[in-house]
Parts: sequence; C-alpha cells; structure tokens
Amino acid sequence: MNRKLLLLCFLSLIACKIYAQDAENLSRRVTIKVKHQKIAEVLTQISTSGNFYFSYQGNLFNTDSLINLSVQNTQVRNILDQLFRGKIDYKENGQHIILRSANLHLTIEPDNITTAERLYLISGYVTDTKTGARIKQASVYEKRLLQSTLTNNDGYFKLRFKGDYNEVILTASKEAYRDTTLIFLSNITIKPESYEDTSSAHKSKVSNLVENMGIGRFFVSSKQRFQSLNLSGFLANSPFQASLTPGLSSHGMMSSQVINKASFNILGGYSAGLDGFEMAGLFNMDKTDVGVMQVAGLFNIVGGSVKGLQIAGAVNSVIGNVDALQAGGLVNYVRGNATGLQMAGVMNFVKGYVHGFQAAGLYNNTRKDFQGLQLAGAVNRNSGTLKGVQIAGLFNSTKTLKGVQIGLVNVTDSSSGYSIGLINIVKKNGYHKISLSSNELINTNFSLKTGTKKFYTILMAGRNISATERISALGFGAGHEIQLNEKLAINAEYLSQFISTGKWSESSNLKKLQLNLQFKIANGLSIFGGPSYSIYTTDYPQGSGIKGFKQQVSPSYAHSFNNKTSGWLGWNIGITLF
Repeated sequence: MNRKLLLLCFLSLIACKIYAQDAENLSRRVTIKVKHQKIAEVLTQISTSGNFYFSYQGNLFNTDSLINLSVQNTQVRNILDQLFRGKIDYKENGQHIILRSANLHLTIEPDNITTAERLYLISGYVTDTKTGARIKQASVYEKRLLQSTLTNNDGYFKLRFKGDYNEVILTASKEAYRDTTLIFLSNITIKPESYEDTSSAHKSKVSNLVENMGIGRFFVSSKQRFQSLNLSGFLANSPFQASLTPGLSSHGMMSSQVINKASFNILGGYSAGLDGFEMAGLFNMDKTDVGVMQVAGLFNIVGGSVKGLQIAGAVNSVIGNVDALQAGGLVNYVRGNATGLQMAGVMNFVKGYVHGFQAAGLYNNTRKDFQGLQLAGAVNRNSGTLKGVQIAGLFNSTKTLKGVQIGLVNVTDSSSGYSIGLINIVKKNGYHKISLSSNELINTNFSLKTGTKKFYTILMAGRNISATERISALGFGAGHEIQLNEKLAINAEYLSQFISTGKWSESSNLKKLQLNLQFKIANGLSIFGGPSYSIYTTDYPQGSGIKGFKQQVSPSYAHSFNNKTSGWLGWNIGITLF
C-alpha cells in the first residue's frame, strides 16, 4: 500500500488545543471603574492592579479606542473577554499576559510517513491555516517521547521515533499562534473528537529569563531559544538526563522543557527544572524551580526558586526565591527573597527580604527587610528594616534599625536598636554631640558622641596642657542619657583610655565610669558636670615617663589595689554642642 495514501487515512483529526494556562495572572481578581478612557490606559490599570504586564503588538487593536468599564473583584480573564469579545487570545509567559489575534491558527500538513517494525518517520510542513504560508522556526514535538525539532525556513520538519507505540501525537507550536495537535494511529481506528492527552507532560507558567540573559544567550543556541519560546506553556518530567553541553543532551532539543530527578552535565546543561540532584563540571542552567541539591564547578543559574542546597565554585544566580543553604565561591545573587544560610567569598546580593544568616568576604546587600545575622568583611547594606545583628569590618547601613550594628561606621535613618562603632549616624532620631571637658587628670578633653540617647558611643582624645605635667589620652566608650525634663538630663558613661606619659609604646590603661548632670542652656548648647571613678593600670613604675610629661599619674589620694593598679574618685565638667 502506498504509504502516502495510508497517511491520509491516518490523518483523521486535527485538534487545536489552546495552552493558554489557567494560571495566576489570568485568574487574578481586580476592581476597575473607568469612563471614556483609552483601552491602552485601561490595560495599564488592570496590569498595575494585578501586578503583572501585558505584551501585545501595537497594530493588534486600536489602542486609542475609548471604553467604559465597571467591574468589581472580577478575574482578569473575564475582563479581557468583556473587552475583546473573542477577537483576542491570551497566553501567559512568566509575569506577562501575551495578547494575540484569535485568528492565528496552525496546521500540520504531512508530507511523508514511514512505518516499520519499531520505527516511525514523519515529515511535513507547518502552515498558517488562514494564509497558507509555511511557518519557519515552529516547534514540532511528541511530548510523551520528548522528541522535537524546528521547522526550517520553508516550514519543513522531519522526526524519527523508535519503539512500539499505539499512537504518535505531534504538536506544532509557534509564538502568537494557537497550538495544533495531530494524532498518528498504529491502525485505522480514529480517535474521537473528545480525545485528551493523558501523558506525564503538563502545562505550566514557564519563564524564559535565563536564556535571555547575556550568559544564557552565549550558551543556549538560537534553535533552543526558539524552541523554548514556542513551548513556553509545556513542561515534562523525566527521571534522568545527561549532557555534555546544553545542545548535546539525552533529551535533545527538548531538554529545556524537562524537569529532571537526576541531572549530570559533563560541562554544562540546560533544563526546565530539578526535583532531585544535579551536578555539572562547569555550569547548570534551569528555567524553573530547583531542589533538592545543585552543584556546579563554576556557576548555577535558576529562573525559578531554589529549595535545598545550592553550591557553585563562582556564582549562584536565582531569579526567584531561595530557601536553602546557598554557597558561592564569589557571588550569590537572588532577585527574590532568601531564607536560610547564604555564604559567598565576595558578595551576597538579595533584592527581596532575608531571614537567616548571610556572610560574605567583602559585601552584603539586601534591598528589603533583614532578620537574622549579617556578617561581612567590609560592608553590609540593608534598605529595609533590620531585626537582628549586622557586623562589618568597615561599614554598616540600614534604613530602620531594630537590632544591633557593629562596625567602624554605622548608618541608619531611624533606630530603636543599638549602633556600636567609632561613628554612628542616625539621621532622624539620632544623638550627635561634641563635648569639651576637664577632669582631675586631664584638663582638656574632646569627645564625639554618636548613636541614640538609649545608647551612644564615645570617641575621645585628651591632653593635659601644662609645661611640666603633660599627659595624653585616647579612648573609646559608651553612654546612656536619661531625660528628666526639657532642660535636665543625666548621662551615665563608661570610657576606656590609653594614657601616654611620653611614649605611646609604653601606654597604660585607664577605665572611667562617670555620671553627669546636664543642663540645657539653649538649643545646641548644654553644660554638664558630675562625679567619676577611675581605675588605672600600668606595667611601668612611677617616674618612668619622659621628661616634661607627668611622672605621677594617679593622684596622691588614690588607693592601691596592687603594685600595678590604683583607683580614685574624681570629677568631670564641660560643655556640649549640638
């Protein structure tokens, strides 16, 4: 029998299936009430309310048409039905709803079919049903067998299948067109019109952000990108895949549409997602969610979220959220939120919030709230509210502090927590004072006090201005101010100072606790005074200082604890500016 004639018998049904997903964005409910507004402006209001984007060609409809619309708590899909009355089709891709003409249909025109024992060979053309034009770069695939190809510039395709199958189901997909499915049977039996595909493949919202990134374009071929774009609504599951590179995979051209249980990539691989274990010599790229363990010698790029363990020798990049232990030799980058443990040799960057522990050799940056411990060798930055501890070798910053900052310089807009450092800048409710004072030991002291009234740190320097009894001091301390009324306040302060009698290499230690009563004379000017108690410890005998410096540091009325330590009651008086 002529196989081409047999083919005509086999072609019993052309079923157009719309893979417009009943997904989140089309199912969102919004409330809109407008009168005599342009339809383009109404679409913008709908997308803003639903937190998504519309994508459409400018000539698809008249964007200047004026409409009236009043809906309350209505699904986006129903609103679009009301606006376009069946003339426009809707398809989801990531955060976009793609509007396209409902009149664009594909058809598969078979050219040849060869059947033999354990073999199918099918070829033909994909055409536009309305114009008859042959469609190039359309995807033709068998979703259950994960076999696929792209049509050439003449719209031609050829596919081979090996194995015993009762039927082969081919689907043609092209961006902006409705999908078309054609069923080839092993006998002359015709499938009923109500036939539904029950394969393990499923439709889902799939983002193509990974392959559109610069590094994705470098490693993913143009054919694979067209395939991924055409099949954005199709995913399948597989227990295993192996690849040399993204273009040389056990799943072939379908690798970007398959979620694997186990994935082994000698150099690198590109898959739809992971629900198990994945390892690569250089890199892993996954379009959707990844779990439970992903390891790469160089980098991991994930278009969805990560849950479990993610390790890369250089970079981990995740477009969704991370609920995992994430370790990158250089950088961890997360566009969503991060929960768990995040460690990087150089930098961690999270656009969302972080709950957990974040550690980097140089720099941490979180755009939203942080709760936990943030540790960096140089700089921590947080643009939200910090509830936890922020420790950096140089600089910490956060918008709202409800925890603790420890660093040389700490900056926050407002604070109900504690900043511990040499300089603490609190912009809205901060405590920023300069004090000039004298005490029983050093007659000229300069102090910079920064933080909040609840807790401020003190950076001080002093010099006893005397021709015969010079003495120098450098110190650091902390204080707390108790406001009694509009004019009076009490300041309790602790200072630890290095005392030099001529040689800083032979400096001694002075610890001082002082209690001052402060009186406000005018805005920006106060006077203070009060008692203090000092403990002085030195390894050098009295009189060992350089000539011209004070030889006897402890006052004559001091009491000794031992031959190195003495203590005494003293006083403190001065003025405060700002």
